[in-house]
Amino acid sequence: MFTNRPPRPSLTGPIFLYALADVFGLSCVAIGASWFAAGRGAILASFPNSAVEAVACTAGGLVVMLWAIGRILREIARQAPALQARNEAHQAAQRPPERPD
Repeated sequence: MFTNRPPRPSLTGPIFLYALADVFGLSCVAIGASWFAAGRGAILASFPNSAVEAVACTAGGLVVMLWAIGRILREIARQAPALQARNEAHQAAQRPPERPD
């Protein structure tokens, strides 16, 4: 294991699923925003067909992204005590030995 790399949060099943939801939301934002850029569905040929669909897709994607990000942060916060202990151990291992005076 790399000794210079500080500990990072663990990728758990819920974090992975929320990340997939975040990617879905980002895709919805991109699909909706493509209509504003091209005046028609640029990513999917038949969707969105109107400004209303583009706004709904973009807004829905933003809501899903914000929800997923909040859940990811909540899951990482649940790991905080264990991560803090691992970080303290890492810091102690990285400290140079004290010289006797």
